Amino acid sequence: MDFDVELVRALQQNGRASIQSLADRLGQPRAAVSARLRALLADGNVRVVAAVDPGFLGQHVLAHVSVRTDGTAGPAAEELRGFGETVLVSGVGGAHDLVAEVRVGSISGLHEVLGRIRGIPHVVDINTLIYETVIKGFFVSHYRGDIAIDAIDSALVEQLQRDGRASYRALGESVRLSPSAVATRVQRLIEAGVISISAVEARGLAHRQLSLGVGVNLRAGDDDVAEALRNWPGVDFAARTIGRFDIVATLVEPSAAALFASLERLRALPGVAGIEAWFHLTVLKEDYARTLQPVRVG
Repeated sequence: MDFDVELVRALQQNGRASIQSLADRLGQPRAAVSARLRALLADGNVRVVAAVDPGFLGQHVLAHVSVRTDGTAGPAAEELRGFGETVLVSGVGGAHDLVAEVRVGSISGLHEVLGRIRGIPHVVDINTLIYETVIKGFFVSHYRGDIAIDAIDSALVEQLQRDGRASYRALGESVRLSPSAVATRVQRLIEAGVISISAVEARGLAHRQLSLGVGVNLRAGDDDVAEALRNWPGVDFAARTIGRFDIVATLVEPSAAALFASLERLRALPGVAGIEAWFHLTVLKEDYARTLQPVRVG
Protein backbone atom coordinates (compact mmCIF):
# COMPACT_ATOMS: atom_id res chain seq x y z
CA MET A 1 0.00 0.00 0.00
CA ASP A 2 1.24 3.50 -0.87
CA PHE A 3 0.61 5.35 2.41
CA ASP A 4 0.39 8.83 0.85
CA VAL A 5 -1.85 7.75 -2.03
CA GLU A 6 -4.32 6.01 0.26
CA LEU A 7 -4.31 8.91 2.72
CA VAL A 8 -5.10 11.43 -0.02
CA ARG A 9 -7.83 9.19 -1.44
CA ALA A 10 -9.41 8.94 2.01
CA LEU A 11 -9.34 12.73 2.31
CA GLN A 12 -10.90 13.07 -1.12
CA GLN A 13 -13.85 11.06 0.15
CA ASN A 14 -14.09 13.07 3.39
CA GLY A 15 -11.78 16.02 3.84
CA ARG A 16 -12.78 16.46 7.48
CA ALA A 17 -12.31 12.83 8.50
CA SER A 18 -10.77 12.54 11.95
CA ILE A 19 -7.21 11.29 12.40
CA GLN A 20 -8.59 8.23 14.17
CA SER A 21 -10.98 7.35 11.35
CA LEU A 22 -8.19 7.83 8.80
CA ALA A 23 -5.93 5.57 10.86
CA ASP A 24 -8.65 2.92 11.06
CA ARG A 25 -9.25 3.04 7.31
CA LEU A 26 -5.56 2.82 6.44
CA GLY A 27 -4.68 0.31 9.15
CA GLN A 28 -1.89 2.58 10.36
CA PRO A 29 -0.99 4.02 13.79
CA ARG A 30 -2.76 7.26 14.63
CA ALA A 31 0.52 9.06 15.27
CA ALA A 32 1.91 8.02 11.87
CA VAL A 33 -1.21 9.26 10.05
CA SER A 34 -1.16 12.55 11.94
CA ALA A 35 2.52 13.16 11.17
CA ARG A 36 2.18 12.26 7.49
CA LEU A 37 -0.89 14.45 7.04
CA ARG A 38 0.89 17.42 8.64
CA ALA A 39 3.83 16.91 6.28
CA LEU A 40 1.64 16.69 3.16
CA LEU A 41 -0.26 19.86 4.10
CA ALA A 42 2.90 21.72 5.10
CA ASP A 43 4.75 21.24 1.81
CA GLY A 44 1.77 22.44 -0.22
CA ASN A 45 1.39 19.29 -2.30
CA VAL A 46 -2.00 18.61 -0.75
CA ARG A 47 -4.73 21.08 0.19
CA VAL A 48 -8.00 20.24 1.89
CA VAL A 49 -10.64 22.79 0.89
CA ALA A 50 -14.37 23.29 0.62
CA ALA A 51 -16.00 23.83 -2.76
CA VAL A 52 -19.49 25.18 -3.33
CA ASP A 53 -21.57 22.94 -5.57
CA PRO A 54 -22.01 24.50 -9.04
CA GLY A 55 -25.76 23.81 -8.91
CA PHE A 56 -26.11 25.94 -5.78
CA LEU A 57 -24.24 28.75 -7.51
CA GLY A 58 -26.56 28.53 -10.52
CA GLN A 59 -23.75 27.14 -12.69
CA HIS A 60 -25.94 24.66 -14.54
CA VAL A 61 -23.66 24.26 -17.56
CA LEU A 62 -20.25 22.61 -17.06
CA ALA A 63 -17.92 22.12 -20.00
CA HIS A 64 -14.49 20.77 -20.90
CA VAL A 65 -12.71 23.00 -23.41
CA SER A 66 -9.62 21.88 -25.33
CA VAL A 67 -7.50 24.69 -26.81
CA ARG A 68 -4.90 24.61 -29.58
CA THR A 69 -2.49 27.50 -30.13
CA ASP A 70 -0.16 28.43 -32.98
CA GLY A 71 2.77 29.30 -30.73
CA THR A 72 3.72 28.98 -27.09
CA ALA A 73 0.70 28.18 -24.95
CA GLY A 74 1.81 30.19 -21.90
CA PRO A 75 0.16 33.55 -22.74
CA ALA A 76 -3.16 31.90 -23.59
CA ALA A 77 -2.97 29.86 -20.38
CA GLU A 78 -2.47 33.04 -18.34
CA GLU A 79 -5.58 34.59 -19.87
CA LEU A 80 -7.60 31.44 -19.22
CA ARG A 81 -6.43 31.42 -15.60
CA GLY A 82 -7.89 34.90 -15.22
CA PHE A 83 -11.38 33.87 -16.36
CA GLY A 84 -13.78 33.70 -13.42
CA GLU A 85 -15.61 30.89 -15.22
CA THR A 86 -12.62 28.52 -15.23
CA VAL A 87 -11.99 26.27 -12.23
CA LEU A 88 -9.28 24.20 -13.92
CA VAL A 89 -6.62 25.09 -16.51
CA SER A 90 -3.96 22.57 -17.48
CA GLY A 91 -1.10 22.43 -19.95
CA VAL A 92 -1.34 19.11 -21.79
CA GLY A 93 0.49 16.95 -24.27
CA GLY A 94 -1.63 15.61 -27.11
CA ALA A 95 -3.70 17.00 -29.96
CA HIS A 96 -4.33 20.20 -27.97
CA ASP A 97 -2.11 22.43 -25.83
CA LEU A 98 -4.45 23.39 -23.00
CA VAL A 99 -7.62 22.11 -21.41
CA ALA A 100 -9.97 24.02 -19.13
CA GLU A 101 -13.11 23.28 -17.16
CA VAL A 102 -15.68 26.05 -17.49
CA ARG A 103 -18.74 26.59 -15.27
CA VAL A 104 -21.51 28.98 -16.33
CA GLY A 105 -25.20 29.53 -15.79
CA SER A 106 -26.57 28.85 -19.27
CA ILE A 107 -25.78 27.73 -22.80
CA SER A 108 -25.79 31.37 -23.92
CA GLY A 109 -23.28 32.07 -21.16
CA LEU A 110 -21.13 29.23 -22.45
CA HIS A 111 -21.25 30.66 -25.97
CA GLU A 112 -20.08 34.00 -24.60
CA VAL A 113 -17.13 32.42 -22.76
CA LEU A 114 -16.16 30.33 -25.78
CA GLY A 115 -16.16 33.49 -27.89
CA ARG A 116 -13.76 35.12 -25.43
CA ILE A 117 -11.49 32.07 -25.55
CA ARG A 118 -11.44 32.13 -29.36
CA GLY A 119 -10.48 35.80 -29.13
CA ILE A 120 -7.34 35.11 -27.07
CA PRO A 121 -4.24 35.84 -29.20
CA HIS A 122 -2.67 32.74 -30.79
CA VAL A 123 -5.68 30.50 -30.09
CA VAL A 124 -6.18 28.56 -33.33
CA ASP A 125 -9.19 26.43 -32.43
CA ILE A 126 -11.12 25.01 -29.53
CA ASN A 127 -13.18 21.88 -28.99
CA THR A 128 -15.94 21.73 -26.39
CA LEU A 129 -17.55 18.89 -24.45
CA ILE A 130 -20.64 19.68 -22.35
CA TYR A 131 -21.07 17.60 -19.21
CA GLU A 132 -24.41 15.84 -19.26
CA THR A 133 -23.92 14.13 -15.88
CA VAL A 134 -21.00 14.13 -13.48
CA ILE A 135 -20.32 10.47 -12.70
CA LYS A 136 -17.58 11.14 -10.17
CA GLY A 137 -16.18 14.41 -8.96
CA PHE A 138 -14.96 15.29 -5.49
CA PHE A 139 -16.03 18.93 -5.90
CA VAL A 140 -19.51 18.33 -7.31
CA SER A 141 -21.78 17.54 -4.37
CA HIS A 142 -25.13 17.44 -6.23
CA TYR A 143 -26.99 20.21 -4.43
CA ARG A 144 -30.44 19.02 -3.39
CA GLY A 145 -32.20 22.40 -3.18
CA ASP A 146 -34.41 24.20 -0.65
CA ILE A 147 -31.98 25.47 1.96
CA ALA A 148 -31.61 28.91 3.47
CA ILE A 149 -28.13 30.27 4.14
CA ASP A 150 -27.25 33.35 6.14
CA ALA A 151 -24.21 35.56 6.66
CA ILE A 152 -22.75 33.14 9.21
CA ASP A 153 -23.00 30.22 6.76
CA SER A 154 -21.30 32.37 4.12
CA ALA A 155 -18.49 33.27 6.52
CA LEU A 156 -17.98 29.61 7.46
CA VAL A 157 -17.81 28.57 3.80
CA GLU A 158 -15.28 31.33 3.14
CA GLN A 159 -13.09 30.01 5.96
CA LEU A 160 -13.46 26.38 4.81
CA GLN A 161 -12.52 27.31 1.25
CA ARG A 162 -9.15 28.37 2.66
CA ASP A 163 -8.77 25.47 5.10
CA GLY A 164 -11.25 22.63 4.95
CA ARG A 165 -9.81 21.03 8.10
CA ALA A 166 -10.02 24.15 10.29
CA SER A 167 -11.20 23.09 13.74
CA TYR A 168 -14.74 23.80 14.83
CA ARG A 169 -13.26 25.83 17.67
CA ALA A 170 -11.30 28.06 15.27
CA LEU A 171 -14.31 28.39 12.98
CA GLY A 172 -16.50 29.24 15.97
CA GLU A 173 -14.14 31.98 17.09
CA SER A 174 -14.31 33.55 13.63
CA VAL A 175 -18.13 33.76 13.67
CA ARG A 176 -18.70 33.98 17.46
CA LEU A 177 -20.50 30.66 17.81
CA SER A 178 -19.80 27.58 19.90
CA PRO A 179 -17.94 24.67 18.26
CA SER A 180 -21.08 22.51 18.48
CA ALA A 181 -23.22 25.17 16.75
CA VAL A 182 -20.62 25.49 13.99
CA ALA A 183 -20.44 21.70 13.58
CA THR A 184 -24.23 21.59 13.13
CA ARG A 185 -24.12 24.30 10.47
CA VAL A 186 -21.23 22.74 8.54
CA GLN A 187 -22.85 19.30 8.57
CA ARG A 188 -26.12 20.81 7.32
CA LEU A 189 -24.33 22.49 4.41
CA ILE A 190 -22.60 19.22 3.50
CA GLU A 191 -25.73 17.09 3.77
CA ALA A 192 -27.70 19.53 1.59
CA GLY A 193 -25.00 19.35 -1.08
CA VAL A 194 -24.15 23.04 -0.80
CA ILE A 195 -20.48 22.24 -0.20
CA SER A 196 -18.11 19.32 -0.34
CA ILE A 197 -14.79 19.23 1.51
CA SER A 198 -12.07 17.28 -0.21
CA ALA A 199 -8.35 17.05 -0.89
CA VAL A 200 -6.68 18.68 -3.89
CA GLU A 201 -3.30 17.20 -4.75
CA ALA A 202 -0.69 18.85 -6.96
CA ARG A 203 -0.30 16.87 -10.18
CA GLY A 204 2.01 16.93 -13.18
CA LEU A 205 5.57 16.05 -14.13
CA ALA A 206 7.03 18.08 -11.25
CA HIS A 207 4.91 16.34 -8.62
CA ARG A 208 4.40 12.91 -7.11
CA GLN A 209 1.13 12.22 -8.93
CA LEU A 210 0.73 12.01 -12.71
CA SER A 211 -2.55 12.75 -14.44
CA LEU A 212 -4.02 11.58 -17.74
CA GLY A 213 -7.16 12.90 -19.37
CA VAL A 214 -9.17 10.32 -21.32
CA GLY A 215 -12.01 10.68 -23.79
CA VAL A 216 -14.09 7.52 -24.13
CA ASN A 217 -16.42 6.46 -26.94
CA LEU A 218 -18.94 3.79 -25.96
CA ARG A 219 -20.42 0.97 -27.98
CA ALA A 220 -24.03 1.55 -26.93
CA GLY A 221 -24.22 3.96 -24.00
CA ASP A 222 -22.95 1.21 -21.71
CA ASP A 223 -23.77 2.00 -18.06
CA ASP A 224 -21.24 -0.57 -16.89
CA VAL A 225 -18.39 1.68 -18.01
CA ALA A 226 -19.76 4.61 -16.01
CA GLU A 227 -20.17 2.39 -12.96
CA ALA A 228 -16.62 1.06 -13.30
CA LEU A 229 -15.24 4.61 -13.43
CA ARG A 230 -17.34 5.66 -10.43
CA ASN A 231 -15.82 2.90 -8.29
CA TRP A 232 -12.28 3.10 -9.69
CA PRO A 233 -9.83 4.40 -7.04
CA GLY A 234 -7.49 5.86 -9.67
CA VAL A 235 -10.22 7.97 -11.30
CA ASP A 236 -10.35 11.55 -9.99
CA PHE A 237 -13.17 12.72 -12.23
CA ALA A 238 -15.58 11.30 -14.80
CA ALA A 239 -18.58 12.74 -16.63
CA ARG A 240 -20.97 11.74 -19.39
CA THR A 241 -20.50 14.30 -22.15
CA ILE A 242 -22.09 15.69 -25.28
CA GLY A 243 -19.55 16.13 -28.05
CA ARG A 244 -16.83 14.03 -29.63
CA PHE A 245 -16.71 11.69 -26.61
CA ASP A 246 -19.40 9.93 -24.59
CA ILE A 247 -17.39 10.10 -21.36
CA VAL A 248 -14.42 12.17 -20.26
CA ALA A 249 -12.34 11.07 -17.27
CA THR A 250 -9.15 11.90 -15.39
CA LEU A 251 -6.84 9.08 -14.33
CA VAL A 252 -4.34 9.79 -11.54
CA GLU A 253 -1.46 7.46 -10.61
CA PRO A 254 2.01 7.79 -9.04
CA SER A 255 3.93 6.53 -12.09
CA ALA A 256 3.81 6.33 -15.88
CA ALA A 257 3.67 2.53 -15.64
CA ALA A 258 0.64 2.70 -13.35
CA LEU A 259 -1.07 5.16 -15.71
CA PHE A 260 -0.46 2.82 -18.65
CA ALA A 261 -1.88 -0.12 -16.69
CA SER A 262 -4.94 1.95 -15.81
CA LEU A 263 -5.37 2.94 -19.46
CA GLU A 264 -5.11 -0.71 -20.54
CA ARG A 265 -7.72 -1.67 -17.96
CA LEU A 266 -10.04 1.00 -19.38
CA ARG A 267 -9.48 -0.18 -22.95
CA ALA A 268 -10.40 -3.73 -21.88
CA LEU A 269 -13.86 -2.81 -20.60
CA PRO A 270 -16.46 -4.45 -22.91
CA GLY A 271 -18.45 -1.27 -23.45
CA VAL A 272 -15.48 0.82 -24.61
CA ALA A 273 -15.30 1.33 -28.38
CA GLY A 274 -12.28 3.63 -28.37
CA ILE A 275 -10.31 6.15 -26.33
CA GLU A 276 -8.16 9.23 -26.83
CA ALA A 277 -5.77 10.40 -24.12
CA TRP A 278 -3.85 13.58 -23.25
CA PHE A 279 -1.17 13.96 -20.60
CA HIS A 280 -1.51 16.71 -17.99
CA LEU A 281 2.01 18.15 -18.01
CA THR A 282 1.23 20.86 -15.47
CA VAL A 283 -1.95 21.98 -13.70
CA LEU A 284 -1.89 25.78 -13.93
CA LYS A 285 -5.11 26.48 -12.06
CA GLU A 286 -7.35 24.40 -9.81
CA ASP A 287 -9.50 26.79 -7.83
CA TYR A 288 -13.07 26.07 -6.69
CA ALA A 289 -13.37 28.98 -4.24
CA ARG A 290 -16.38 31.19 -4.88
CA THR A 291 -18.03 34.02 -2.95
CA LEU A 292 -21.26 32.85 -1.35
CA GLN A 293 -23.97 35.41 -0.76
CA PRO A 294 -26.71 34.90 1.87
CA VAL A 295 -29.75 33.80 -0.16
CA ARG A 296 -32.68 31.41 -0.07
CA VAL A 297 -32.99 29.10 -3.02
CA GLY A 298 -35.29 26.21 -3.70
